[in-house]
Amino acid sequence: SHRSFLDSLSSESAVVVMVDEDVTIANTTALFESSVEAYRHFVERHPHIEAQKPEFLFQSGDDLRESIQPFRRITTGTFSSSSNSAIVDLKCSPQPDFNSSIELLKASIDSGPATTFILCDSKGQQQRLTDLLETQISSGKVSIVVGSLHEGFVVDDSQLAVFTDHQIFNRFHRPSTRKKKSTGGLSLRALKDLSVGDFVVHVDYGIGTFDGLKKITVRGKEQEAAKILYKDRDSLFVNVNSIHKLHKYSGKDGHQPGLTKLGTGQWERKKARTKKRVKDIARDLIKLYAQRRAASGHAFPPDTIWQREMEASFQYEDTPDQSKAIDFVKEDMMQPSPMDRLVCGDVGFGKTEVAVRAAFKAVQDGRQVAILVPTTILAEQHLETFSKRLARFPVRIAALSRFRDPQEQKQIIKDVASGKIDVLIGTHRITSKDVVFKDLGLLVIDEEQRFGVSIKEKLRKLKVNVDTLTLTATPIPRTLQFSLLGARDLSIISTPPPNRQPIVTEIHTYDSELIRDAIVYELNRGGQVFFIHNRVKSIEEMGAKLRDTIPGIRLRVAHGQMPPRTLENVMFDFKNHKFDVLLSTNIIENGLDISNANTIIINHANRFGLAELHQLRGRVGRSDRKAFCYLLVSSIHSLTREARQRLQALEEFSNLGAGFGLAMRDMDIRGAGNMLGAEQSGFIADVGFETYHKILDEAVSELRQDEFKELFKDQPTPALFETAVDVDVDALIPMTYLSSNNERLNLYRRIAEAKNTEELHAISSEMTDRFGPFPEQVNSLFIASRLKLIGQILHLPRITYKNSRLFLNFPDQKASDYFSASLFQPVMEWLDESGQRFVMKQSKQGTMRAIVQEVNSLGDAMTLCEELVEHVTGTENEPQL
Repeated sequence: SHRSFLDSLSSESAVVVMVDEDVTIANTTALFESSVEAYRHFVERHPHIEAQKPEFLFQSGDDLRESIQPFRRITTGTFSSSSNSAIVDLKCSPQPDFNSSIELLKASIDSGPATTFILCDSKGQQQRLTDLLETQISSGKVSIVVGSLHEGFVVDDSQLAVFTDHQIFNRFHRPSTRKKKSTGGLSLRALKDLSVGDFVVHVDYGIGTFDGLKKITVRGKEQEAAKILYKDRDSLFVNVNSIHKLHKYSGKDGHQPGLTKLGTGQWERKKARTKKRVKDIARDLIKLYAQRRAASGHAFPPDTIWQREMEASFQYEDTPDQSKAIDFVKEDMMQPSPMDRLVCGDVGFGKTEVAVRAAFKAVQDGRQVAILVPTTILAEQHLETFSKRLARFPVRIAALSRFRDPQEQKQIIKDVASGKIDVLIGTHRITSKDVVFKDLGLLVIDEEQRFGVSIKEKLRKLKVNVDTLTLTATPIPRTLQFSLLGARDLSIISTPPPNRQPIVTEIHTYDSELIRDAIVYELNRGGQVFFIHNRVKSIEEMGAKLRDTIPGIRLRVAHGQMPPRTLENVMFDFKNHKFDVLLSTNIIENGLDISNANTIIINHANRFGLAELHQLRGRVGRSDRKAFCYLLVSSIHSLTREARQRLQALEEFSNLGAGFGLAMRDMDIRGAGNMLGAEQSGFIADVGFETYHKILDEAVSELRQDEFKELFKDQPTPALFETAVDVDVDALIPMTYLSSNNERLNLYRRIAEAKNTEELHAISSEMTDRFGPFPEQVNSLFIASRLKLIGQILHLPRITYKNSRLFLNFPDQKASDYFSASLFQPVMEWLDESGQRFVMKQSKQGTMRAIVQEVNSLGDAMTLCEELVEHVTGTENEPQL
């Protein structure tokens, strides 16, 4: 018998707490037996592979029972055992079932215990319940707080009840979701993949090749820098504080760029030419935006009690992104100008709930809602979702598609015209001339890119003065998020729902045994399987093969050449679990939401595009059960380089919300130009994808602050200011502290890109956890980064610390607005207070700089700069950049 964790504990001091001891031991026995069975099956199939025996990995139930005997034990649960030496009955009963009814909850509080606490998973939910239970709160009988508990209870004797909001509304209890901070620059593994010889772009100096990280000595102090080789073997060393200005070159269709010649102005001319042409494109886009802002639409009123009640009854907790998107949509709807918002989010991340809430808001104000979807199946699915969510409210919902017979369609069209139907869901049929709305207030378009040109023309006419909400799962790369005018009408939902697990993605050559095991495993846990075979000609043959491999399998076929009614029947039968395996072409790519199907097998996966594979994979993993995606190819060796890269990218980006990462990788594989149109793809080949977007950001920013100043006066100006920092101490991550070049490069980028001290602190804590306490050089690196942030707040182009002196460089004299602005005056006041230590000097170029003397260390320089920021901004915590 092998040692377990319990063998390491002292039975004299440790106490073992178990939940339902007998049940735990029974579950342990079942797990052990299934692992023995899996091991036996594996050994039969792979006799040449040595595998760990189950007893090395798991305890049996009997072993566990024996292990816990020497310990004192506390067992919690519903049942007591005769072996218990003492029993404590807490005299509690479970929380009553309110079935989402606020009236039942109110009655229970009014007639129940003296004190009731309601625990909410989030502040938003706390606010909603506070609005709904106003009377009960003012009577002092109920307190609503943010807190987490799996199940509520009532203490029988003590006049106390503790309820949980997720049980009140029949929601699943899931841990709250925190949005992960994304980083820019060379992210998405690109920097980790950077090898010597790769093409890179420096925003200020142009295109060169990466020659690795090198140690250099500056004024007698050692620093680490990225070495870039340019035309004629000229080299440039990029300081670690500026590493975020470096990007891996991503061009068009494998385009090999020409190297820039340093010191010739060639790169500046190329950037200026690109900016001029980009400004023309951006100007047209902003004019469209201005026209839309100027048009008059309908301003919807603020949320009602019904709205709050409907939102509180959502089965899951809102993710932070989802919550933000919903707030923006409702804010847009309350404006007098028509909304035109795009909500972009990965498959299964809760876009439909955003649409449900917007639709309900419109209906409560007496307006109608049209929801346009690309497929009949999706129309029926939305009908089911909307009907379920709004069942307790007087909202009439109908679906118009070829699935309805002509008589039924005629009646629906009549009811829409008379205003009897509030929400109409349908395919392009709802854009037909005979469909006339009495008072259309909101148009929701699901996956607009899947509609043809003629439908889009009809939509433009429909959209005039009507609030429009477009939903899409097609990922928009990170860089594009900021470049779409900086307009407020794009919401990204990138946080996965809680408990959603990443999809296990594997590439295999076609193997009947593997397919059999994958399908049998899924069926054994009560699930269903998608098998994708994208050739209608041979799909029946594939079906026969699968039936031979797994006799008795309940399998049906679906493809686009079947009669519509037959196809829909197959889909609905699969949704209702009337059979186990759906063998289909890629027609299931969009919209089929079956939480019970958690395995997808894609045959000839190399024939699909990356976005298409991502969408197909998104059909599974829509519950909290682990999902599997098998990418089958006939031979891994015969794959083209691009196909292999595509499949590896999918396997690598199996994390949740990976769609955006995949879109970036897809641009590397097939070139960035295609997705931006021919006019822009030339610029991208010239300057690389990242630099193109930096130029686009600058162009838009200039237009916003100049030609279109009035239009954007209410919106904050994006910060594009950079401060250079130069220190004469060793500021680097030494190899003795962290030997991996790639890891050091990645950390340099993250430190250089930190937007505030909070982010710097998070990176510093992570490094201490992973690699141990800092040597002095790393500490200096963080101080230099902190100085850069301070410089950006004060709009100083450069901060230098050398020879015990601190130099603060002011902007060029031409920037007269800086010297007349409110920033310069308090800086001068603070410097005057420094007395003898401070002098002001003017350089030959006419720029001013302040010099503070007798600054004994880099740490002292930072303290001085922090005092300066505090004096200027009037706060200890500087604003976020």
